[in-house]
Amino acid sequence: MKLFILFILLLSTLNATKINDISNIIGVRENQIIGYSLVVGLKKTGDGTTSKFTLQSISNMLKAMNIDMNPIDIKSKNVAAVVVTATIKPFARQGDKFSVNVSSIGDAKSLEGGTLLMTPLKGVDGKIYALAQGSVSIGGRNLRGSGAESHPTAGMVFDGGFIEREINIDLFHQEYATLSLKESDFKNAVAVQKAVNSFYNTQIAVAMDSRSIKLKRPENRSMIEFLAEVQEIDMDYTTKNRIIINERTGTIVAGVDITLKPIIITHGDITIKIVEQKSVISPDGAMEVDENLVIGLNQNEVYTKEGTTTVANLVRSLQKLGSTPKDIIAILEAMKTAGSISADLKVI
Repeated sequence: MKLFILFILLLSTLNATKINDISNIIGVRENQIIGYSLVVGLKKTGDGTTSKFTLQSISNMLKAMNIDMNPIDIKSKNVAAVVVTATIKPFARQGDKFSVNVSSIGDAKSLEGGTLLMTPLKGVDGKIYALAQGSVSIGGRNLRGSGAESHPTAGMVFDGGFIEREINIDLFHQEYATLSLKESDFKNAVAVQKAVNSFYNTQIAVAMDSRSIKLKRPENRSMIEFLAEVQEIDMDYTTKNRIIINERTGTIVAGVDITLKPIIITHGDITIKIVEQKSVISPDGAMEVDENLVIGLNQNEVYTKEGTTTVANLVRSLQKLGSTPKDIIAILEAMKTAGSISADLKVI
């Protein structure tokens, strides 16, 4: 039987947390950039003659160096066409370095030992924001016995990117700023509003909707000082109970306090009747899991003490009955559909 691992996380419905942990500042974010280029210096592991765009790119590059070469006459296998991607951090300044990802788009066998030629990296607006160039590293992905591909066609150029055009984010002169909660929730939006207003003892925060809180900078502080203070304010944050299921690995992550409503479940040859009792009665031949959980004589009845019928207890019961991870996941999904589980269920 496949090993089934159950991780139980103690989730409280009300947690003390900092505003910085549950929100972002609108306008302050990362930006993605992309470019096309060539990786040279490969040991006959580059694109073949069937990748016509690679041959044309080589021809164009040579032409820019005053060497006129017909793409048809190029037979080199030491060059690979690649797409270069990267992410620019907020407030990145001209000359700042960053790493870029390099991925082959032709039929190259490996980028090992290659050098990325100078690559303009553009944003969604078509403007060039950075340049990238340098030796391509594929890490340990080409080591024998690593379980990965022996000839990887993707790698990185560490600190090979340089900012050329800055993305201006002017916070200093702003009078207002807006926080965006990472998860939409009316109660938490109001909680942020109350926490900020209580900290400054004035009405400077307004919850605009379930996710956005508008802030007005106090007159005696700069916007940078204000936001630095706001991010460190403690607040009562309400979390939503969730059950996370990984179907590939059979892993279930759930809060210990996620309760279930009584229900009869039939799945294949498994039939389970969940019955709540004020005190758990152990029928003859029953299997007692603990003081709050008993599996009945027919091995298909689960008796739980009132108020202790939780996902954690149900999973333990199903394991005792010999259910496979696949069975347990299917049962939980069916119970969610039937309304026995009120918590959010997410399958990844």
